[in-house]
Amino acid sequence: MTKHIFVTGGVVSSLGKGITAASLAMLLKHRGYRVAMQKLDPYINVDPGTMSPYQHGEVYVTDDGAETDLDLGHYERFAGVVCSQASNYTTGRIYSNVITREREGGYLGGTVQVIPHITDEIKKAVASLDSPDNDITITEIGGTAGDIESLPFLEAIRQFYHGAGANNSLFIHLTLVPYIKAAGEMKTKPSQQSVGILRNIGIVPDILICRTEKPMQDEHFAKLALFCNVNKEFVIEERDVENSIYEVPIELARQEVDLKILNQLHLEPRELDITDWENMVARIINHEKSVVTIAVVGKYISLRDAYKSIYEALDHAGINNDSKINILMIEAEELEAAEGCELISKADGILVPGGFGDRGIPGKLKAIKYARENNIPFLGICLGMQCAVIEFARNVLGCEDANSTEFDENSAYPVIDLMHSQKNVTNKGGTMRLGAYPCALSPDTNAAEAYDNASDISERHRHRFEFNNDYREAIEGKGLKIVGTSPDGKLVEMVELTGHPWFVACQFHPEFKSRPLKPHPLFNNFIKAALKK
Repeated sequence: MTKHIFVTGGVVSSLGKGITAASLAMLLKHRGYRVAMQKLDPYINVDPGTMSPYQHGEVYVTDDGAETDLDLGHYERFAGVVCSQASNYTTGRIYSNVITREREGGYLGGTVQVIPHITDEIKKAVASLDSPDNDITITEIGGTAGDIESLPFLEAIRQFYHGAGANNSLFIHLTLVPYIKAAGEMKTKPSQQSVGILRNIGIVPDILICRTEKPMQDEHFAKLALFCNVNKEFVIEERDVENSIYEVPIELARQEVDLKILNQLHLEPRELDITDWENMVARIINHEKSVVTIAVVGKYISLRDAYKSIYEALDHAGINNDSKINILMIEAEELEAAEGCELISKADGILVPGGFGDRGIPGKLKAIKYARENNIPFLGICLGMQCAVIEFARNVLGCEDANSTEFDENSAYPVIDLMHSQKNVTNKGGTMRLGAYPCALSPDTNAAEAYDNASDISERHRHRFEFNNDYREAIEGKGLKIVGTSPDGKLVEMVELTGHPWFVACQFHPEFKSRPLKPHPLFNNFIKAALKK
């Protein structure tokens, strides 16, 4: 029988529920348990696929093509779990399922209500990960205790907990214990009130994890235990880490949180060995490092979470190369407006990430031209690859008006275009290439070398427009080689520039498959090349 852990948050948002849940999953997996994870989000969008990155950060994509919350990136990076369509449900998706069933007569003429129909659909979503191959499911509830939109989810997990029976599920509440500088004190009252909100709807946390800047004293543990009705040994301190978020699992292991979870779920406390993880964190903290400066030229730079997986993948490559990554976050529009390229002149490498829409495109093209002409290592991702093709066509091939039909439908040289089968589809989601697709690599290329000379790989996509095959011969003839394609050769997946130290661009999103213990090959070799500059 699959056991269930529910993670809720209180007092304020952005406490780090996703990192905490992922850290617990990592520890439980290192104890030999099979763990699945999911996020329940209270917003009404069916998924974050159509949301601006400024609203919700990056859209994380799974192998099976789900467009999901960025916390699923933490799940996969920390715990190595494989996320899927069943790993992220929103209010919109839940209500859409219920309304569709109602329209089809699935409720036999009955009145459809939040309880039991919406809550039953949420419980069905939670149970969707139950499997003989899964020992424990960790479900994170988005939002903060007290939010009106979270109530159906909290009611659903209360019912699920009750129905699962003793020792088959537990509640973990992540809360904030703030330090009030003027008073010189840490305050437990916000946590008490947050737990009180949950108790009012029938949820009593089994474990309380307290985010804090300062070390908690015994009096704080005692007070929280007494007034939150949690055993003192289950009040856990989660202090801000000094060097890296990858320290969080080690800190939780030090307090034996995973062992306490297993005891409450009546599961065998198998031996924990996180030596590989500790060694990785030691490399971050202790090793003498070179410093490499990478300019990330994007459209959503003002919100760090918009490129969360990009920054993490750069850090993973830095760890593997014993190098500290200094990221220059460059707004493409600022670079566009600048006289020259002074903003990126100190970069050892330039990365242009994905995105949608024409805002900032001239700045991205300017960065790519600078990297190409000055032999700066370059990595283009998704729209970054498309911009590399546009820049090359304009400035090397001589097609001054080359463009993507995403930006100019009447371009004289549409080097990036929709595939013919997509052009009459009015639903934008229907034209997206989402999830894992295979790619065949050309031998004796930087791309193939990055993948240890593999001939076939699989990578995750999230895009609508493609390289226009009508320009293949002309572009390759001038030196921008196609080095990765779909197995049938029809879709261009990767290009690289001949005669350049390292200029590689890909249509897919390699950042989604990078892990701290196993950096993505393209990021790893990109940083290697930048270190040689």
